[in-house]
Amino acid sequence: MTTTVIRGGRVIDLVEGRDELADVWMVDGVFSQATSGPVDRDVNAEGMIVCPGFIETQAKLQESGWEEGETIATATAAAVAGGVTSLACLPETVPVVDNRAAVEFIRRQAERTGSCHVFPLGAVTKNRDGEELAEIGQLVEGGAVALTDGKRPIANAEIMRRSLEYSRMFGRRIFDHPQVPELSVGGVMHEGLYSTLLGLRGIPAAAEEIFVARDVALAELTGGSVHLMTISTAASVDLVRRARGRGVDVTASVAPHHLVLTDAELQTFDSNCKVDPPLRSREHVEALMEGLADGTIESICSDHRPVPSEEKDLELDAAPFGIVGLETMLPLCVRALIDSECLGWPQLIGLLTSGPAGVLGIDRGSLAEGRVGDVVVIDPGAEWTVDPSQFRSRCCNSPFDGWQVRGRVETVFVAGEMAYSREGGA
Repeated sequence: MTTTVIRGGRVIDLVEGRDELADVWMVDGVFSQATSGPVDRDVNAEGMIVCPGFIETQAKLQESGWEEGETIATATAAAVAGGVTSLACLPETVPVVDNRAAVEFIRRQAERTGSCHVFPLGAVTKNRDGEELAEIGQLVEGGAVALTDGKRPIANAEIMRRSLEYSRMFGRRIFDHPQVPELSVGGVMHEGLYSTLLGLRGIPAAAEEIFVARDVALAELTGGSVHLMTISTAASVDLVRRARGRGVDVTASVAPHHLVLTDAELQTFDSNCKVDPPLRSREHVEALMEGLADGTIESICSDHRPVPSEEKDLELDAAPFGIVGLETMLPLCVRALIDSECLGWPQLIGLLTSGPAGVLGIDRGSLAEGRVGDVVVIDPGAEWTVDPSQFRSRCCNSPFDGWQVRGRVETVFVAGEMAYSREGGA
């Protein structure tokens, strides 16, 4: 029997309704109600926040096919350094994760080389081509927790309808990237003042909002469950808010970079600011924060998308979309939401833990007795400087180089075992 106790921290767990000074015990990899006895590892958490491990709903791990950008080993190492103990990976691999064997490969490889739990997302359509449904039942049997074509929107409404109907039979959610291809092809940034000033092709907010409205309508029609990946506009938030008010099973996430940056950043022509969906204008950012505050948006994701420097350092038109986000998710959320007094720590913790767990339908995001011992210890006041060259990710495509930030992950346990320690370099 192995016992670990984390003592004296501010324990926050929205599932259990906890926000108190207390000790957290883990016995043989699960949380325990023990209060005494022999201890194998004793962690002092005075002045720290102790909460369930963060959950990432959409990271591109790149293995197999694009290992030069990332692997399961490097991505999960980056994840635990950022406090993430459970990570859902997109099916954007070669071959595509559109069959049971591919799902099982991800799971086995994660067991061999991963630093945290990895939950595969299966493709909705074969080869992510958007033309023919994948074998959803086989994907679920292989261990897929949800279905998505990743950053390829499911443009065919009939395919989307059928996917919602079939996935409902298996209790799985369809993740969709809401963006009308015809309105976004060739675009590099938000369509607005700065795209006009810079002479760059824009992606209008309507490209997202039309898709959100369609997906909401199809979820309502079928009774299926849809998750809108990284929404970015004010009207999208309003559409989700009204749909949830009618009882439609729709969820949505937002990425931290959409909360701390605007399209004005593209004035520097920094390709690290080229993301999908694009950085929007200030009024959209404020609407996203309102959506987080009132519960319309129940999860925050990093939208981790590594890109090798030789590709990202191209001009804006040629550079791929994407940002690495696992290791900066927490401090960016602190800057956007805590420092602005938009949210308190309990609400933020919920958006990083129980909210994403509900979206994925996994038994994580709580410190309750018997749950898997995934826990993160946070120093909420620690100030530090972002240095992408020190990231554990294989790529460093981040626009936050040199930023002074607050809030740092100190220690992470995965299934009761220490997976990361800032002091020890685990």
